[in-house]
Amino acid sequence: MSARDWIDKDFYGDLGVSSDASADEIKKAYRKLARELHPDANPGDAKAEARFKSVSQAYGVLSDAEKRKQYDEARRLFGSGGFRPGGGGFGGGSGSFDLGDLFGGAQAGGAQGGLGDLLGGLFGGRGRGGAAASSATRAKRGDDVETDVRIDFVEAVKGATVPLRLSSPSTCGTCHGSGAKPGTTPRTCPTCKGAGLVSRSQGAFAFSEPCRDCRGTGKIIDDPCPECGGEGVSTKVRTLTVRIPAGVDDGQRIRLAGQGEPGRNGGPNGDLFVRVHVAPHAVFGRSGDDLTVTVPVTFPELALGTTLTVPTLDSKVNVKVHPGTASGRILRVRGKGIERRDGRTGDLLVTLQVAVPARLDGKAEEALKAYAEATAGHDPRAELDDLLGKGDA
Repeated sequence: MSARDWIDKDFYGDLGVSSDASADEIKKAYRKLARELHPDANPGDAKAEARFKSVSQAYGVLSDAEKRKQYDEARRLFGSGGFRPGGGGFGGGSGSFDLGDLFGGAQAGGAQGGLGDLLGGLFGGRGRGGAAASSATRAKRGDDVETDVRIDFVEAVKGATVPLRLSSPSTCGTCHGSGAKPGTTPRTCPTCKGAGLVSRSQGAFAFSEPCRDCRGTGKIIDDPCPECGGEGVSTKVRTLTVRIPAGVDDGQRIRLAGQGEPGRNGGPNGDLFVRVHVAPHAVFGRSGDDLTVTVPVTFPELALGTTLTVPTLDSKVNVKVHPGTASGRILRVRGKGIERRDGRTGDLLVTLQVAVPARLDGKAEEALKAYAEATAGHDPRAELDDLLGKGDA
């Protein structure tokens, strides 16, 4: 992307966030827009695809602290008009002030620096300063990428292998990043001699700005690559096979090294982070590495005791209920939970819950009334009343 493109684009507006948004707010806005605009969700919609590319481009800059700093500084300097003809901003003083010195010229004592270093990092090292040029040619690691995958409860417990489709910027496979049509090569811009910047004078002021002929790139592409249109980068859809480890929890991230965006100037690729979302199960729940299940029981089963057949993810197990067990009691079945990473396995926690019939037939109702009469001397709330009485005293 040229320097002028960087200056003119509103990356914050593309993501719908303010210029002082936090990194988390920027990431949240990007993930929301990426899901809405993803080509898979909008097949054949050219506008959505173009918007998706703009959002991805904006996130690529604003998610990188250094790139964001450089972008903000460039917008502040150029956006105010201070470096453009008739822009003013520095016209209040007397005498001549060569703003071109800020673009990488020698500073006091012969040190390099100034805006040339800034533009070198932002626009690919096309300033006049040596530091800017070396920054541009230095190998840089590619950006990390984050995506989401949804799996069911059983897959999360046992592990699974799932296909993952990604649409992300990558080096153009046709021109290999040069931006030129295969068989041709870019030529050095004759206007700026490959610097990407030109110096102009206006009255008492001298200033530099991105070269308009090459758009700040330092090169002229006579025959643009048909795939990327001369940008050197294209958005591609690729399919990966991701192994979800057994016992993964909802919201957990899995790191795939080297599967992120490609590095620059021979740098390593970034990483891919896959955030796992687990669908709830109709019967089982989870508490850490333990599986949970609620089993309906009758009052006689709790009062008299019984043996229950309880489901697990693999089969069934028998659970003994002792006489006089209270409703809500949790019974533990060892080794029937989720396998831990160290090889051990969690437990199955069985919660007993009395099922009260909505309606009783005549015989059952008579039997229940007879039981109530037989136990009329027992007050299950007596202890509660005693405690309340002590509190009142």
